[in-house]
Amino acid sequence: MPILRRTRSICPSCRESLTASVVEEDGRIWLDKACPAHGPFREIISSDAALYHASSAWSAEGTPLANPRTAAASGCPRDCGICPGHRSATLLAIVDVTNRCNLRCPVCFASAATRPLYEPSFERIERMLENLRANRPVPPPGLQFSGGEPTLREDLPGLIRKARTLGFRNVQVNTNGIRMAEDPALVRRLVAAGLQTLYLQFDGLTEDVHRFLRGRDLRAVKLRVLEHCRAAGLRSVVLVPTLVKGVNDGQMCAILRFAADHFDVVRRVNFQPVAFAGRTEPESLRSGRITLADVARGLERQTQGELRASDLFPVPAIVPLGRAVAALRRKPFPEFTAHPDCGWAGYIFIEKGRIVPITRKIRVARFLAELDRIAEAASAGRRLEARLRLAASLRFVRAALLWPNLWSILRGGAFEAVRSIHYKMIMVSAMHFMDGGTFDEARVRKCVIHYAVPDGRIIPFCSYNNLGYREEIEARFGAGADGRGTGP
Repeated sequence: MPILRRTRSICPSCRESLTASVVEEDGRIWLDKACPAHGPFREIISSDAALYHASSAWSAEGTPLANPRTAAASGCPRDCGICPGHRSATLLAIVDVTNRCNLRCPVCFASAATRPLYEPSFERIERMLENLRANRPVPPPGLQFSGGEPTLREDLPGLIRKARTLGFRNVQVNTNGIRMAEDPALVRRLVAAGLQTLYLQFDGLTEDVHRFLRGRDLRAVKLRVLEHCRAAGLRSVVLVPTLVKGVNDGQMCAILRFAADHFDVVRRVNFQPVAFAGRTEPESLRSGRITLADVARGLERQTQGELRASDLFPVPAIVPLGRAVAALRRKPFPEFTAHPDCGWAGYIFIEKGRIVPITRKIRVARFLAELDRIAEAASAGRRLEARLRLAASLRFVRAALLWPNLWSILRGGAFEAVRSIHYKMIMVSAMHFMDGGTFDEARVRKCVIHYAVPDGRIIPFCSYNNLGYREEIEARFGAGADGRGTGP
């Protein structure tokens, strides 16, 4: 049983920090650890060792924040805020605008609507946004308003407008869609305020899936949301299925086909294997554990090989693109230096009803390798060589329709060019957030999805939802906590 690496984790019972080992056994990857008080724990990380090793090969080191907000005192992950030990900058910032919710989902990692009201004032959220935009060397390009259910706030359009004014290029709302289905005028107001992406909970196509995961049948709700988005001119909806083994993992291909049927508004399907955090009960749902490898292999089977696991790449695979753009522009550019275990993505075209991965149109590995060489040449001052390589790099792109967009991205990194190429395809992705069983300090240090909180800290996603940070913040800044609670 070879030990692949050692790391730090936590006890899923008491949250104390523990030494842990990532090991390979019987073609699978496991996280082993033992708590003095609660005994040994073993959790599966990947059901396919070959895929795990292929993904790990794409690991990349990031550029840390030049202005961390907290000191390294107690050791990772107890110094989150972000401390100098964090290895990646914020790519997607999350602001919880309320912990109210109009559902009581049994798989809610935030345990929404179970604690005293947490709903920061508009002014307090504005300061949180300003704090995020102060990140150096690169402020976060993306912002997601989340909760709870953010559409329960009447001032959500104003918050979106403020975020756009402050410079966030992609402003998202994470929603179950209930209020938006009921009120098409709300959708119009959100879009008019500058909403660019709707992150829509979407677990499957049958009633039993919805009742198991959400407690009620929401299929008609989702369809009305898409209709209202179409009418309001919103062309970027992300369908977000929470996957539980044996519940809805057999519907992944069907969800992709549904996305293709609504290609005019759906830009992405982001599968999220269930994490045993918050309201999700570990003992009752342990058999529902699903890994990124399960998702990739499941898609391969369900699409009958139209989409293969090898068509999907871990998040840091895209690092050469960002570094090439940064070197050519002589200006910092966002880096996707998440840990390879955090997630993967790929693009697909839908042609005559068939799924055609982008790997059939771009020799991705060779293209990315050439981008590395472009970045190296430009960084070393060999500008002519970099420009020549840039022009030649398009030889790895078989689809001529992508040339103008790729050229614009590489030459200038223009956000509109990125959006334009995004609208030609559907992104297929998966993010596997950690829980107390799978918590891995190496992943936390590279996290690129961070919560902004009222006291000025910026906290990695999996730390926030597993180490008591969420409970602490909601208690400190919730209603009645200090006589001011949710006020300024």
